[in-house]
Amino acid sequence: MKTTGKVTGIVSNLVTVKCDGPVSQNEICYITVDGTPLMAEVIKVNGDSAAVQVFESTRGLKNGDPVEFQARMLEATLGPGLLSSSYDGLQNNLETMTGVFLKKGEYTDPLDHEKLWDFTPIAKEGDKVQAADWLGEVKEGWLPHKIMVPFSFTGEYTVKSLKEAGQYNIDTVIAVLTNDAGEEVEVTMTQKWPVKVAVKGYREKPRPNRIMETGVRVIDTLNPIAEGGTGFIPGPFGCGKTVLQHAIAKQGEADVIVMAACGERANEVVEIFTEFPELVDPHTGRFLMERTTIICNTSNMPVAAREASVYTAMTLCEYYRAMGLKVLLLADSTSRWAQALREMSNRMEELPGADAFPVDLSAIISNFYARAGMVYLNNGQTGSVTFIGTVSPAGGNLKEPVTESTKKAARCFYALEQNRADKKRYPAVNPIDSYSKYLEYPEIAEHLSERIMPGWVEMVANAKNIIRKGRDASEQINILGDDGVPMSYHEMFWKSELLDFVILQQDAFDAVDALCPLERQKYMLQLILDICKREFEFEDFEKCRDYFKNMINILRQMNYSEFQSEKFNGFIQQLNQLLESNGK
Repeated sequence: MKTTGKVTGIVSNLVTVKCDGPVSQNEICYITVDGTPLMAEVIKVNGDSAAVQVFESTRGLKNGDPVEFQARMLEATLGPGLLSSSYDGLQNNLETMTGVFLKKGEYTDPLDHEKLWDFTPIAKEGDKVQAADWLGEVKEGWLPHKIMVPFSFTGEYTVKSLKEAGQYNIDTVIAVLTNDAGEEVEVTMTQKWPVKVAVKGYREKPRPNRIMETGVRVIDTLNPIAEGGTGFIPGPFGCGKTVLQHAIAKQGEADVIVMAACGERANEVVEIFTEFPELVDPHTGRFLMERTTIICNTSNMPVAAREASVYTAMTLCEYYRAMGLKVLLLADSTSRWAQALREMSNRMEELPGADAFPVDLSAIISNFYARAGMVYLNNGQTGSVTFIGTVSPAGGNLKEPVTESTKKAARCFYALEQNRADKKRYPAVNPIDSYSKYLEYPEIAEHLSERIMPGWVEMVANAKNIIRKGRDASEQINILGDDGVPMSYHEMFWKSELLDFVILQQDAFDAVDALCPLERQKYMLQLILDICKREFEFEDFEKCRDYFKNMINILRQMNYSEFQSEKFNGFIQQLNQLLESNGK
């Protein structure tokens, strides 16, 4: 019998309920307001009182309204049809709602129950299976969507019967399993899983051992992210966080993309809905939306819904990871998620931490980031969830609590700089402040040596050193003037500028330069480092400046040109002629 209760207090979306039975943390309940049920989540239990956070507007709610607890947590519905769909944080399908906005108390079904899917069995009758084992598959677009033993099952089961190949809807019983006690359990194409509990459908979770190619030079060359790794992109407004995420989504080496717009402004969310369906996947030539799911909660939506959106997105990623797929989760922005946590904490009058964020903010962020990773499935195959979030610190302050807490959890840090954005040097990633801890992993270093070339990590360190020395030289030149420093300072500064213009800067909207494969990155970095090793002779800084500007122009045109073309060979000839002059 379900526990019931009555509303005894209301503070915006935070409602106090007096319960007539036991309730649990994160349990879902429905509050009936004028005949309309509103979904809410228990966030605090104190004796026979529960504090619940309502997922939508509480206007019209009053003391004494009835509450019914559901004895379950907030769950995501998992099954064929998730790709190419758009949902809010509660997994309401935004394409099937009745109007422009979801009406109060309106909850839509995330999946189409009438569509027929071409099912192909994988397991056989008599097979021993456990949670997350594959029973069969259907084609979701062009990707194989595995039908699995539900994650909630414990112990070993025997396949008693399995549907033959054919067309079925998601509610069809495709398998009957029996446990050791002889009890029969029916399995359909769908299952449910609580979003705030990590999916455990794998055998082992090792350290990442290979990188995920993004096609963005400032990431792949200088600070690569591992497949199954974590990273975040902090930066002030207007520095290009969203554009950089879109570039990674379009070009990243992933089978499935999940975009989580958590508390973003409505205009940015509209851009996602209008641009993503039009983007062409450079790897397959098909539309990118065919392998993308969007989870969207704008900043004007209730706090609890914003907080739920990132968990819903991660659960979908873990579901596809259990199919042996490479999944990329992009969250924009985790700062809005942290702000939602702060609002909920303040309404409950909890002890505040730094900047009034919850005291356990660092633990919450770390636990969430820990759900990403590469795993070995029960059948020995691998799947991965790579997570990159953005952080929007107020005023671009990278010392604020959300950025600092995320730094402790994420292994890659891509700091966007206002100064670079003002100079139109995009992507505006600061090459000195940014880092990738994966370069310290022996497995990653070995992978890079095999994938690109031996000694690649040392080459990258050399490139970073040139940039660092160039920045120091620039500061000395600005302080002492052009004639107040030796010519070697000007030479070092322009060598770093050469590396900046050719390697770090990249046009995300250019047909050729938007995607830069690792082979091309290797060629470009080797070419630049070979030039930087040379000793040049100049009489004054103006000749030094003009010489390197000519070189930059030639190299940037090469950068925008296809390799092995007649035009490209012409650029090489021009560059060699310039280098032969040796700056004299």
